[in-house]
Amino acid sequence: MQKNNLQDDHYQDQIDLKKLSRILLRSWKLLVLVTFASALLALIYTNQKESRYESSVFLEMGSYETPPSLKNPQGISLIEPVSNLIKDEIKKEVDNIISKGHRPPHLAAVLVGEDGASLTYVGSKVRSCQRVGFNSTLIKLSDDILESKLLDKIQELNENDDIDGFIVQLPLPKHINEEKVLLAIDPNKDVDGFHISNVGMLATGQKSMVPCTPLGCLMMLRDHHGSLSGLNAVVVGRSNIVGKPMANLLLRDSCTVTIAHSRTKNIESICRNADIVIAAVGRPEMITGDWIGDGATVIDVGINRIPHPEKEGKFKLVGDVHFESVSAKAGAITPVPGGVGPMTIACLLANTLTATCRANNLPEPEGLTV
Repeated sequence: MQKNNLQDDHYQDQIDLKKLSRILLRSWKLLVLVTFASALLALIYTNQKESRYESSVFLEMGSYETPPSLKNPQGISLIEPVSNLIKDEIKKEVDNIISKGHRPPHLAAVLVGEDGASLTYVGSKVRSCQRVGFNSTLIKLSDDILESKLLDKIQELNENDDIDGFIVQLPLPKHINEEKVLLAIDPNKDVDGFHISNVGMLATGQKSMVPCTPLGCLMMLRDHHGSLSGLNAVVVGRSNIVGKPMANLLLRDSCTVTIAHSRTKNIESICRNADIVIAAVGRPEMITGDWIGDGATVIDVGINRIPHPEKEGKFKLVGDVHFESVSAKAGAITPVPGGVGPMTIACLLANTLTATCRANNLPEPEGLTV
């Protein structure tokens, strides 16, 4: 009897061990699956952040730290945006157009939903229109609008001869295909310069609508350096709306251009050899002082919201560049915020003026586009 009991116990132990082995095997498979899924999601997120990267500007709300002054007390050489000079020139051109019997340029903005940053940004665009004498229209749509209804609104704007240019503010709600929306915009009215036709014409050196942020960066570089011919430029970021068009614009001005990104090997040494570094990768303070050669020009397109290290419950805006360490090495640098952002809006106005002139067979203003 005792022997039978021992055999039963041994048999039971074997069953328990088999069960435990199966459980451990399932657990191991689950762990591998979760690890793989996490890595895949991280990769997708990084690619989306880089590919859809956009300079969202004018986010100085109450919970943010005050941006640095352009007149830096430490004597750092800051590249001052020439946005006010551009707006003054646009205003002169508008007055000239009106004096010849034409109506003023008309810019429309389509805003879907109630995103706080987008509301602030679009509000800045409307105020800038007033300053230069443009007519402006803000079209606010609910965030649950059907994609088909938004496309109908875009077609309506395409066919409206009183609208010279319009933008659809990004990002859009997740149920709307951004690519389909951007492709629906008439390329001649695409003052953001995102339509594939404008992208292709820019890449092949033809006349097009140029994305506003890269155009603003180019204007600042021209104003600071004069000729860019022969300079070695590194663009950190490969997005369709900043990195790639920025590289094409620099090539047009005879720079030697390298496009780097978050997965570039030896990216630090590549940046150190550059005369110009343009940061547009969407990672807070990724580029530090040891990446920058002495006297290089640094344009920081990035704008990232991070918790304030010293003020609980508040946030601060930083770029893709670590300002303190980079400014100690750079010959000149743009601050965040207050650097590239105002230029983006100024160039949106310049594109709208250019669209107006092209639509009405008027001479295009010099120096406001490429």
